[in-house]
Amino acid sequence: MTTSPTLPVRRLGATGPEVSALGLGLLGMSDLYGPADEAEGVATIHAALEEGVTLFDTGDFYGMGHNEMLLREALRGRRRDRAVVSVKFGALRDPAGGWNGQDNRPEAVKNFVAYSLRRLGTEHIDVYRPARLDPNVPIEDTVGAIAELVQAGHVRHIGLSEVGAGTLRRAQAVHPIVDLQIEYSLISRGIEGEILPTARELGIGITAYGVLSRGLISGHWQRDRKLTADDFRGVSPRFEDGNLQRNLSLVESLREVAEARGATVAQLAIAWVAAQGTDIVPLVGARTRARLAEALPAASLTLTPADLAAIEEAMPATAVSGSRYAPAMMELLDSEH
Repeated sequence: MTTSPTLPVRRLGATGPEVSALGLGLLGMSDLYGPADEAEGVATIHAALEEGVTLFDTGDFYGMGHNEMLLREALRGRRRDRAVVSVKFGALRDPAGGWNGQDNRPEAVKNFVAYSLRRLGTEHIDVYRPARLDPNVPIEDTVGAIAELVQAGHVRHIGLSEVGAGTLRRAQAVHPIVDLQIEYSLISRGIEGEILPTARELGIGITAYGVLSRGLISGHWQRDRKLTADDFRGVSPRFEDGNLQRNLSLVESLREVAEARGATVAQLAIAWVAAQGTDIVPLVGARTRARLAEALPAASLTLTPADLAAIEEAMPATAVSGSRYAPAMMELLDSEH
């Protein structure tokens, strides 16, 4: 399959911006997935822009600011006007790369955005969102603080990440929320029960991350691959011995369906997410131009009812082995309660 120079477009929720039907998640270019090539990261962002990608997702804690500065370098000149920049904030890190909770206090929100604007070299952030719910701060206070930033022109739209249906309702009552960023894939389908219907009722879009489950269902994972110490998949339950072997067996079943459609496993998995509704924008975490070039055709891959049935048979929702995060991290997710 070949790429198209112009991707289809979708709108983030009822009140958000129009964006490309696939977005690019930038985390892996700076953090958590082992060594990354900075020059290749910039080149991949440039290639994405040329192919019509407009949505770029980062976080102020990705590489402790490195990822925002990488995006700044990639968007120098007139490229910034072609990008919708989505930023997550609030996750606290230490010099060793550890995690120290979430800070969503209003005064912290304004501090975080000031630093992000400087690192990004921009006058505004298109979509700004807390990375996780802070259990010590009412969501109304956090959204209210971002709403003040919207009024001041520093932020254009408000999003959320990994929150449950009740939190969505409370946030929407304060200010329009354009999208919920949350994990959604063939093997991570928890949002289908209550969160997705609530988002649709409220006119809130979904930006789906983890659509390839961190490479697990990309079709490229090698059973004997050794992970480096700075790759967090080394502590991910789905990559543990036993679980990994069972999950990769599911991928081989999916490969048969993909090949029948003349697609790769990754393209089929991404297209499945996109097929769940026009209010969903998959984020692909491509770190290289080669992986980006493979992912982009998924935006134009139309799946028939027969295709969807075959995919479901190959990779049933309940067949995955292991949770999407380690137990301690799952406890911190408002979306899981």
